[in-house]
Amino acid sequence: MGELLWPATDAGWFAFFVLAFLGGAAAWATGRAFARSWTAVAMLLPAILALAAAIRFLHYALFGEDLLTLHYYLVDFVILMAAAALGFQLTRANQMATQYSWAYLKMGLGWRPR
Repeated sequence: MGELLWPATDAGWFAFFVLAFLGGAAAWATGRAFARSWTAVAMLLPAILALAAAIRFLHYALFGEDLLTLHYYLVDFVILMAAAALGFQLTRANQMATQYSWAYLKMGLGWRPR
């Protein structure tokens, strides 16, 4: 499992968990910000692509991992996109249920008509 998610280095698993947590928090905040500004969910893609590149740079700068590896960039991107999409969806569901309470009820991660 280690080779799939993090490289086999001395600090590989530590770097993965620390930067996945910090990057996930940043992605969550990005998703919430996009939802709060009523931006379309498709606009998350370029923002998270850039955030994944920044997280990949932190892996390189702080822990000496390879900078240009597509495999680990995609791992970072998938984790960050999941956090951003979850933050976006939860915020949008709260918005719809709060601002249009006469028309929608919150249902888990989404909303439904009354």
